[in-house]
Amino acid sequence: MKQQAGLLTAIILFACLTTGFAQHKHSFKIEDGHFVYDGKPTAIYSGEMHYARIPREYWKQRLQMAKAMGLNTITTYVFWNFHETSPGVWDFKTGNHNLREFIKTAAAEGLMVILRPGPYACAEWEFGGYPWWLQNNKNLVIRTNNKSFLDSCNTYITKLITEIKDLQITNGGPVIMIQAENEFGSYVAQRKDIPLSEHKAYSAAIKNQLVKAGVTVPLFTSDGSWLFEGGTIEGALPAANGEDDVANLRKVVDQYHGGKGPYMVAEYYPGWLDHWAEPFPKVSTEAVLKQVKKYLDNDVSFNFYMVHGGTNFGFTAGANYDKDHDLQPDMTSYDYDAPISEAGWVTPKYTALRDMFKTVVKYPVPVVPPAIPVITIPSIKLTSSLDLEAYKSVVKPVVSDTPLSFEALNQGYGYVMYTKQFDQPVNGKLTIKGLRDFATVYVNGERKGVLNRYYNTYSMDIHIPAKAKLEILVENMGRINYGSEINNNLKGIISPVMIDSATITGGWLMYRLPMDKMPVLADGSCKSMKGQPTLYGATFTLNKTGDNFLDMHKWGKGIVFINGHNLGRYWSVGPQQTLYVPGVWLKKGSNKVVIFEQLNDSTQNTLETVSMPVLEKLVPR
Repeated sequence: MKQQAGLLTAIILFACLTTGFAQHKHSFKIEDGHFVYDGKPTAIYSGEMHYARIPREYWKQRLQMAKAMGLNTITTYVFWNFHETSPGVWDFKTGNHNLREFIKTAAAEGLMVILRPGPYACAEWEFGGYPWWLQNNKNLVIRTNNKSFLDSCNTYITKLITEIKDLQITNGGPVIMIQAENEFGSYVAQRKDIPLSEHKAYSAAIKNQLVKAGVTVPLFTSDGSWLFEGGTIEGALPAANGEDDVANLRKVVDQYHGGKGPYMVAEYYPGWLDHWAEPFPKVSTEAVLKQVKKYLDNDVSFNFYMVHGGTNFGFTAGANYDKDHDLQPDMTSYDYDAPISEAGWVTPKYTALRDMFKTVVKYPVPVVPPAIPVITIPSIKLTSSLDLEAYKSVVKPVVSDTPLSFEALNQGYGYVMYTKQFDQPVNGKLTIKGLRDFATVYVNGERKGVLNRYYNTYSMDIHIPAKAKLEILVENMGRINYGSEINNNLKGIISPVMIDSATITGGWLMYRLPMDKMPVLADGSCKSMKGQPTLYGATFTLNKTGDNFLDMHKWGKGIVFINGHNLGRYWSVGPQQTLYVPGVWLKKGSNKVVIFEQLNDSTQNTLETVSMPVLEKLVPR
């Protein structure tokens, strides 16, 4: 009986510890220049990770990693387009869409939670989190004091807050703060064509929608310290992004917060984002330790952006742009050179930070959880193939006199094949100024060239014989997620197609290829031609499962599905040469893989895996 009683006591104690916030109602306020938790001034040591970028089965391990580094808080963006999967269709339940479970898991690990719901998120995420179909409403202008846009935002905010209202600390949950809008000061600086009063009316409207929907925890904003004038919202704590000067942080927060703190860096960058075709940026461990120590020594709260980046699975990666590139697509890996790697591993940066936190924080720092097991898979023999011409034969085309955008075709992501039959021969320079984003061009099935928005390549010489067919396969490589160009985010072909000075009109056929589900290939089918976009398939058997990485360095450009999961894009230019495969997406026994290879410069026979990611191998053009 004593053993049974002891066991019962242990079970009750364990339940109390793991339910954390659910068992005890805590309080959190901003008062007297401090964050005050349960009546005591408390510093926030937060790490950002996005549940949308992590398989649901790995949330607990990743959160335990953050806790074991010494953090007391987790911050996450909520991506509107991740939850409203099509107009009026919401998903807060399936897979890693279950935001409530993520929040509750964080609480069970003893972590406070900060939410950043936008409605604009940035985050190198497709369209900064906005649903693509907003662009089909011609009366709607995003991120402005525009009724159609604010009405759409209100629908989203109301739905979201209904989902998490009871998880706020004011209702016994772990959510201590919620962000109002996001980095709005940057947008104000980029849109000087809009009066500041209009910008302020918009951001105030977003704050009011949050409050009306049921937000009862403190609100905050985050901007570069030089952008507070445009980004701050009355009644919300201003926090600075990327601010390394503590004196300047105090100065600007005091200016916009009644002469007092608390002082918080809402985004401190221990790493940086990565684009295709560009070097992988790195931030040294020494530099990170030096800056974090400065925050710790000066009572500055902070949030590591990112503590763990995760992966841009499927078509979720966004894009940037600069003076040299009309589009800078973000890589599939969102490793971010963060303390916790893409696959959830300890890094030297993690260990050094953990050692520092253990000497500073008053609460216990738990042991580091074990890493997810990694396996290697023997060479996978590709047993079926199908060229795109055969695959699209079952797709009913849309007919139009002119090419239509993805949005006009009611398609958000993936690919569209634009085709045009020519009766007479045509020679000249093919120009598609409105290409969005990557096109392979074929005449009678033979590839003639590639157009690419990253390299600002919009034209090529072309010869089209009589009775020939022109085909243009266009890929959406991710909508811009930051900057004023976020308002110009249509995909596909959005301008006339020209050959020399002639506009090519009449009889355009558009085949929608959203690749929203894993294509089905018949086992043993073999229909592939070098230079033709091709689907490859295979079945492979596993005795055990574990994480691994697909080695894509011999492939050209495309996407990979495993057991129905879209792992994301690969592109031979690098620097990413592998794709992360979460072990929880594999099965003991039979597994299926399908690769859509857009370029197919050489026929592929096998798919290889490796045990370590390759994220820094840039291939010169």
